[in-house]
Amino acid sequence: MSLLNHLFGNASEVNINELKNEFGDILIPEEDIVAAFRIFRDKWVFTNKRLIMLDVQGVTGSKRDYHSVPYHSINHFSVETSGTFDGDCEMKLWIKGMSEPLKKEFKRDVDVESLQRILATYVLK
Repeated sequence: MSLLNHLFGNASEVNINELKNEFGDILIPEEDIVAAFRIFRDKWVFTNKRLIMLDVQGVTGSKRDYHSVPYHSINHFSVETSGTFDGDCEMKLWIKGMSEPLKKEFKRDVDVESLQRILATYVLK
């Protein structure tokens, strides 16, 4: 992951096996991580039950804010693929009770079709 991508805020995929220890204590029984993305020290983790947004705070990173969004709270979503001149992909999630969508930009090499399939699988139940 390049420094340039960090500076521009692009998320990149994270190996799911690396996260099992880090998130194991907050996952409920029968909850599995299906995809994850990192931007700097923060992570967006998609499980089969919810989206977990980890905000690592402070200089040492010892303070962590876990924001969980159950899929049934997502009204609708959009996933935009990269273009010829715009190399970033973007995801927007509209959450019940929030006026503005949550937005996340991804690097060009992120499989956004797979991300859209994950969202559709759990949001459209």
